[in-house]
Amino acid sequence: MKNGGRFYKKTMSDVPLVGKTILVRADYNVPLTKDGKISDDFRIRQSVPTIKKLLEYGCRVIIISHLGRPDGMRDMRYTLEPAAARLAQLLGQDVRFIDECVGHKVFMWTKRAPQGSVTVLENLRFHPEEEANDTEFARQLAKQTHADYFVQDGFGVVHRAHASTSAITAYVPSVAGLLLEREVSTITHAMKEPIRPLVAVLGGAKVSDKIPVIKALVPIADKIIVGGAMANTFLAHDGYAMGKSKVEDGMDTVIEDVYARIKKKVGNDKIDGFLILPVDVGSGTSLEQTATRKDVTIRGIQSDAYALDIGPKSMRRLIEEVARAKTVIWNGTLGMCEVPAFRAGSVALAEVLTGKHAPDSIIGGGDTTDFVLGWDSKKGANFPYISTGGGASLELMSGLKLPGVESLLDA
Repeated sequence: MKNGGRFYKKTMSDVPLVGKTILVRADYNVPLTKDGKISDDFRIRQSVPTIKKLLEYGCRVIIISHLGRPDGMRDMRYTLEPAAARLAQLLGQDVRFIDECVGHKVFMWTKRAPQGSVTVLENLRFHPEEEANDTEFARQLAKQTHADYFVQDGFGVVHRAHASTSAITAYVPSVAGLLLEREVSTITHAMKEPIRPLVAVLGGAKVSDKIPVIKALVPIADKIIVGGAMANTFLAHDGYAMGKSKVEDGMDTVIEDVYARIKKKVGNDKIDGFLILPVDVGSGTSLEQTATRKDVTIRGIQSDAYALDIGPKSMRRLIEEVARAKTVIWNGTLGMCEVPAFRAGSVALAEVLTGKHAPDSIIGGGDTTDFVLGWDSKKGANFPYISTGGGASLELMSGLKLPGVESLLDA
């Protein structure tokens, strides 16, 4: 996956790092099993190149992150200690874990930390000041870790103005890490200079979450394919009875606006060729793991049934369109992938995107990433590009400024 030219913010290559103490904001907000084990280490793996590069410079590396939503409380279900242990395995060296992120213990250890060492501090969100973008908390993070530079590498959080993404940049020179630079450059390039045809595949639950990105994609995409519960809302708007399917209320004006934008681009008679909705669905009367599937046309959804995946005709159209594309942006699963009977649409798309003559693709969004990492025998390595950011990638595609990127030093 190609990225753009020179990055518009300072990066690690723009500052003298040799032997320095570097505070790295990573994104270790990883999914956990019920007994607190890491179920998917993708985000930790993606942070390794930046850390290894800093270790090549003989830096002391101090890593901060959040995990889950402890609501500003010290909730040990969300400790970062397992993430530190996994990072040690990936790096093949000791990683020190400190059970605080500010305070005397942090100050003393980071002062004594040897060159070439890696330390992970405890969950930032154990402190309410983190999400409040508190300047004093940010100052403590910078000063108590003795940081010479701050490296922002947590792409999944840069759309939030938090203490560790925004306020901290006032207290220590701040640059982009390798992962952040690659994420922003790759996604921006795909939106501004796509290799055509560009097909966008949008799924997931809510139309409202994707409004800005749909509006951004209409002018630049060659086709937009909609699936998942998001398609239900479009179909309901178009007059189809959706049974018990998840349909988002209050979206009629928004959908009319989307149709108006598409009409302006391609003309009234070509709307259906540009915005491709399902013509059939995999329906079911249960959401349990053992649920069975019945494929019906969009006119045949029973009053006691849910539309839970795209149907076989819609799948064939999807495969044809994606196979013809040169660039594919995929955000949002096409069905209720947690239930085995309703994964078929998402599996079909994943197979095309990892096939012999697959187009370049960018996969983003938390549920989509979780699905493809679970599906892929190589934990994502078979796909050209999987973004670590859900909301951040959506906002970047929508053309919005990301606070955690904008606050870095200008190139």
